Amino acid sequence: MTYDKLLLRFGEFTLKGKNRNRFERSVLNHIRSVLKPFPGAKIVKEYGRLYVELNGESPEALIQVLKKVFGLVSISPVRVCPSELDRIIETAIDFVGQKELADPSTFKVNARRVWKQFSHSSQEMNHFVGSPLLRTYPQLKVKVKQPDMELRVEIRENETYLYYEVIPGAGGYPIGTNGKAMLLLSGGIDSPVAGWSAMRRGLEIECVHFYSFPYTSQLAKEKVMELTRLLSGFTGKIKLHLVPFTDVQTSFVGIGQDNLIITFMRRAMLRIASSLAEREGALAIVTGDSLGQVASQTLPSMNVIGRATELPLLRPLVMMDKNDIINIAMDIGTFETSILPYEDCCTLFVPKSPTTNPNLKIIEKVEASITELPARIEAAIEGTETVIITPDSKIGELGEKHAEPVVNEDWF
Repeated sequence: MTYDKLLLRFGEFTLKGKNRNRFERSVLNHIRSVLKPFPGAKIVKEYGRLYVELNGESPEALIQVLKKVFGLVSISPVRVCPSELDRIIETAIDFVGQKELADPSTFKVNARRVWKQFSHSSQEMNHFVGSPLLRTYPQLKVKVKQPDMELRVEIRENETYLYYEVIPGAGGYPIGTNGKAMLLLSGGIDSPVAGWSAMRRGLEIECVHFYSFPYTSQLAKEKVMELTRLLSGFTGKIKLHLVPFTDVQTSFVGIGQDNLIITFMRRAMLRIASSLAEREGALAIVTGDSLGQVASQTLPSMNVIGRATELPLLRPLVMMDKNDIINIAMDIGTFETSILPYEDCCTLFVPKSPTTNPNLKIIEKVEASITELPARIEAAIEGTETVIITPDSKIGELGEKHAEPVVNEDWF
């Protein structure tokens, strides 16, 4: 199929009044960054729309990267011709002929005369373009409502655009336009989906992962780095904080409160993530909690765990079914990595009967009795390793890939 341009449509942020220009600049910068590998592509901006002139670049390749740009609601590959009746008809016949048409196949023409000085009305153009198509392709039948193909013809002063595909984009808000948050990234199915959902709403995320060497393997750590790499495909790069959690975690072993150990662990994680958030300028914490899915995600448990931080806790998946979460994980490409059999620290020391209804006063009293806990939490924060992950990062043995460690780099 031969195309000349890609038409990019903005999403809901176009309704945001005075913030619209800021959001448009953000999505435009993101598009420029993902199009760097395509030197022939040229961006043309119009009110409420962007066009990408292909100039010989592969439309399929560009569409694949542009589908990951938050803020773009849809993409249409476009054929361009002069705004002359004969040339429009000629181009329409050739354009439709390149599509594999079923027999029978329904269609309609939807012409729009943007250039009001054009000599024929939109209704007339529907007929002028549709009739030659019917004569040329006998398998075509007109159907006004829900046809198999809707050929759109936009007549402008300098050129006319023809297209029939509307490819869904990522939608949402441009990345970073709604602030920064810390994502608690475990290694399971849910937290990467929560991170993607947060980014889609305009949040810049930094990932925080807790590992418990030697109880967890290097491959478990690299699994999380690979998940971060996959998420970075939607943003360009993501900062990942790797927190040594062994000493904090073992503080809760042997104190006679095994049924509460998950609650203690998650509260400690929130304290550490809150300190990292303060250091990095983040204003919220994102988790993959889904209401009722496990013992720590009952409403009483989430209430007690959440009291460990003053930052807002954002839970994008809280009301979602597991199957819905899995479907999104498959769509965004994280599912296959998430199900790799490498344990994270949350699967260690799990009691046979974890409580689903912890008591806040008891939790706080036990925590206060563990005198070494504050120092161990502070040591975990001090020992945190920070790396910058990009779509091209190489992540150790998991795929013969690695990432370069970077500390306190202002990358966004």
